[in-house]
Amino acid sequence: MNETLKRALSGLVYVAIMWFGTSYSNTSKFLLFSVIIIFSNYEMWKLRKGKSITFHYFYVWTLILSLFLKVETLLFIYLLTWTFDTFAYLFGVKFGKHKIMPLISPKKSWEGFIGGLLSTIIASYIIYDVNFFEGIDLVSLIIITFILPFTATLGDFIESHLKRQAGVKDSGNFIPGHGGMLDRIDSFMITIPVIYILTNLLK
Repeated sequence: MNETLKRALSGLVYVAIMWFGTSYSNTSKFLLFSVIIIFSNYEMWKLRKGKSITFHYFYVWTLILSLFLKVETLLFIYLLTWTFDTFAYLFGVKFGKHKIMPLISPKKSWEGFIGGLLSTIIASYIIYDVNFFEGIDLVSLIIITFILPFTATLGDFIESHLKRQAGVKDSGNFIPGHGGMLDRIDSFMITIPVIYILTNLLK
């Protein structure tokens, strides 16, 4: 199968599973994140095999905070994360010249980050304007919109750093064409705990 087609199909399946698993019921949400945490811990163990382990497993287990976020908030985080990742990549490929941290992630550029940030703001405005998620208040929406590009990028850099230390390109091969579980959820690793803390502090 063509590699691009494989990536597209597996990507669509991943998005569908994340969306359905999160929104169908509390049980499906629990099962979804249980599977994610188990596979992520296994991949983290492989990445850190023979190396010191300090915060690494704790880093993965922060995803359990997903269970305490409202479904609407979590789905909103998904949409904005996927928007940011997609447009940061597209803008980076087209305009990227100034690298953010070339020794850790050579392809990440400031131009890509700014493009992703602006696209995230636009997507958030459209979602708010059409009232797609009635359960998200305006303050939470603004916080998530402006914090997420930074936390998503930080999560990506942390995972890239761990992979470089392990001398591997991907954390695994769980998702055809996309690598391992950590490769897919790295953008959520910092975002979810930070959003959980901030939204609860502002209640």
